[in-house]
Amino acid sequence: MTIIVFSLLLLASLLPHLTFTAHVNVGIVNGREAKPHSRPYMVSLQTNEEHICGGFLISDEFVLTAAHCRTESEILVVVGAHDLRYSKSSDAIRVKSYIPHPDYIPDTLQNDIMLLRLKKKVKLNKNVKWISLPKKGEDVEGDTVCDVAGWGGTTIGPQSYCLMEAFTTTKNQAHCQRKWGSEFFPSQMICTHGTGGSCFGDSGGPLVCGDTAVGITSFGDPDCFNSPEHPEVYTKISAYLKWIDEQMTLSVYM
Repeated sequence: MTIIVFSLLLLASLLPHLTFTAHVNVGIVNGREAKPHSRPYMVSLQTNEEHICGGFLISDEFVLTAAHCRTESEILVVVGAHDLRYSKSSDAIRVKSYIPHPDYIPDTLQNDIMLLRLKKKVKLNKNVKWISLPKKGEDVEGDTVCDVAGWGGTTIGPQSYCLMEAFTTTKNQAHCQRKWGSEFFPSQMICTHGTGGSCFGDSGGPLVCGDTAVGITSFGDPDCFNSPEHPEVYTKISAYLKWIDEQMTLSVYM
């Protein structure tokens, strides 16, 4: 079974074993434009002034994203944006340190999680805020309506530079395992399917249930058609709370 991660930068060869399709210019599937700055935790990861991945603020100094979003080029983190072309409220911040999970496996996308420590703390305001993470032992149940967001295009039109959003529903672990087989790791992953979802360029963005980020966009259907046979897969944040806390605490002494 072929999987595909939702990031344009992978076209450059981060995961050469994957089969890519012609549908490389799409972003949120069956979504709508988000109300400007209604998701102040969202960030755009960019190289050479091009959006490559999503991410989200979890403090005034740290961004959480997918490990497969790491690139050899320097990444700038754009905060406070809605339209990536014209947003006057956005701010591009350099990354002080890249902290991918030490057990990240590119071939299987296990432990597909990375922290970015920013070179300067963000200035919090109505357009720039962090989002809460799950509490210890708190897992999202199946059949929970959640939402995803990201920058990119649509399945029927040219690339959009505005933040898009869509609803999706979590599936129970047995369902995810049936659909993905050995490529799904229940202790580390969540899967969803709904009328909308993620695709290229949305990697690293959050799966949000209520007011909490519970997952990180990782991989899904090769054609980005939101297929029920290939539900979207997210890194389960609750499985990494200890690691996240340890890395953020260590930064105080660095």
